[in-house]
Amino acid sequence: MAKVGKLSFHTLSIKHLDEVLEIEKVSFRTPWTKYAFIHEIQFEKSVFKVLKLNGRIIGYGGFWHILDEAHISNIAIHPEYRGQGFGKMLLLHLLEEALQKGASKATLEVRRSNVIAQKMYSRFGFKIISVRKNYYTDEQEDALIMWNDDIRATLAAAGTEKEDTPSESIH
Repeated sequence: MAKVGKLSFHTLSIKHLDEVLEIEKVSFRTPWTKYAFIHEIQFEKSVFKVLKLNGRIIGYGGFWHILDEAHISNIAIHPEYRGQGFGKMLLLHLLEEALQKGASKATLEVRRSNVIAQKMYSRFGFKIISVRKNYYTDEQEDALIMWNDDIRATLAAAGTEKEDTPSESIH
């Protein structure tokens, strides 16, 4: 279960980059650069959020909103906070944001070896539909392409869909 404290979501900004880059480096074999995150901040179709616990960034994630689709580009939780439900909260928050922006479905790529992430995505309606051979060039690893064809149904099943703006703070 998640550690008790003040949990909040914020739009990614330049002031968050040092903390985000620290998490990125310990989370991925080929981490994004500072400039990749700056692009996300500036790209009009990008929605990127940081997750804070008691004022400390413990995770982040984002998607590109294109037509009626949300393409989830990155999700990471600091290793000290993994396995406590924060990744699920962040994914659901991103799906809520996507739905509010008009997306009805979502897609993502995940490493074939990242079974933990695949299981989480599957629990939230994502299904493997295809494989991108050697997508991750660092180790020539395949990416599994996963789709969720009904964000609204996923949020309703999770009990999070709301008519109004989602809560920005959970205690």
